[in-house]
Amino acid sequence: MLKLAVLGAQTLVGRELVHVLEQRDCSVLPLATGVLTKTEEEGDVIVFAPEPSLLEGLDVVILVDTPQNPELLTEFHGRVLDLRDTPDPKAEPMPLAGLWPEGVKALRGRPALDQVLALLPKLVAPVAEVSGTHLRSIAFMGERGVEGLLEQTVAILNGEDPNLEMLGYRAAFEVVPQVPRGNLIEVRVPAFHGDLLILNLRSPKEGVVMEPLDPPADVKWAERPPTSRDVAVSSELLAHMTLGPSGNTAILTLGFDPILWGSLRPIMRLLEL
Repeated sequence: MLKLAVLGAQTLVGRELVHVLEQRDCSVLPLATGVLTKTEEEGDVIVFAPEPSLLEGLDVVILVDTPQNPELLTEFHGRVLDLRDTPDPKAEPMPLAGLWPEGVKALRGRPALDQVLALLPKLVAPVAEVSGTHLRSIAFMGERGVEGLLEQTVAILNGEDPNLEMLGYRAAFEVVPQVPRGNLIEVRVPAFHGDLLILNLRSPKEGVVMEPLDPPADVKWAERPPTSRDVAVSSELLAHMTLGPSGNTAILTLGFDPILWGSLRPIMRLLEL
């Protein structure tokens, strides 16, 4: 049986991860980032203060948050999966398919967007050009994002100026486009959960009609474009495609939970759980 520790188990992503892993064939040790606070001691998830001795004999440590003790993992000889907002750049990026690479000790996470885009060849064919817009919910910031958006929303509804310190920008009631990256532009929207990726597709040439393919596991074709609410209550990636008049262009809408597709599903795949 695989023995794991989740470091940062008191966070939103950490709690979700512990909950999912406890239902799999593995042993899970939920760890806080340091000495337990009163809130952590009384929380819904039982967490332990991290000590090097607790890591002895473990196969994998999953870093969701940074430990207060910078030397905590110095003597750890197992594998490390770094899912922090700012992971160790020395770690290799996790593969988009397959298992944990043999001989690699440390991997860092990839954005959910990368995981979802990797599914495109399995959803529609043939595709030659892709561009689009990523409507990104606040969930990518984890618990800090959810709490920050809630705090800003309440302040504005009470006629007050929102505090921007937690999020670094005004998120409540705002649509905030980011600088485009290649053919994709990210737009941050004031939704708590549920991301939408709206893609403009083009086939290799005129007369070549694109077709939807049988969806892979955990992906479902929807009868209409999904909403962020649809995505937030679904364990599946929801997809909808509308073909252009000639069939060589299409609009593909993909709805996904960024925590599920950015962390939980990749971990299950990498560790064969």
